Amino acid sequence: MMSKSQKKLYGVILFGSLVGFIASFWQLLEKLTLLKNSAAPLSCNLNSVFSCTNVLNAPQSSVFGFPNSLLCIILFTIAIVAAIVGLTGTKIARGVRFSFQFLALFTVFFGLWYLWQSIFNLGAMCIFCVFCFGGVLTINAAWFRLNYSDYPISKSVKRKLDAGVAKGADIFFWCLIGLVVVAEAVIKFTN
Repeated sequence: MMSKSQKKLYGVILFGSLVGFIASFWQLLEKLTLLKNSAAPLSCNLNSVFSCTNVLNAPQSSVFGFPNSLLCIILFTIAIVAAIVGLTGTKIARGVRFSFQFLALFTVFFGLWYLWQSIFNLGAMCIFCVFCFGGVLTINAAWFRLNYSDYPISKSVKRKLDAGVAKGADIFFWCLIGLVVVAEAVIKFTN
């Protein structure tokens, strides 16, 4: 039987996934608009800092040969399905949960690289990327909470991990990553 806290965590995964899915889908639509007309005004061009045109026209926005937003749509769709399965009360096997967490962690590292590229090499940010990254951080926080008790770790490490989670250290960690990205952007764009 699934606990209420586990169902809440699957709800968090669903929320973060929906935010990320909507942002990445909208970003893909904007990219398609640019492919049709490179001078088209985009709804996500807010100012010189939040300029989707500058970001989406850069090679970094298609690292694997197709728009990064397509990769995000796939990841968020997988996470939405996992969250719905979890919300129905269906037990997800440990290995499958670890696989979902690995995909989410890969996306965090990819997002950090991409935001670094945007901030320091392109000199602009895409607002949709910010929402996608927020969704990914949210998903990772929930997957960690769902999975950490099943990690193959020693009892002493598990006790420390339990104490840290009880105090919210894991949530602080994910928020800290987001704050560091925001601080980097603020420092870069205010100079």
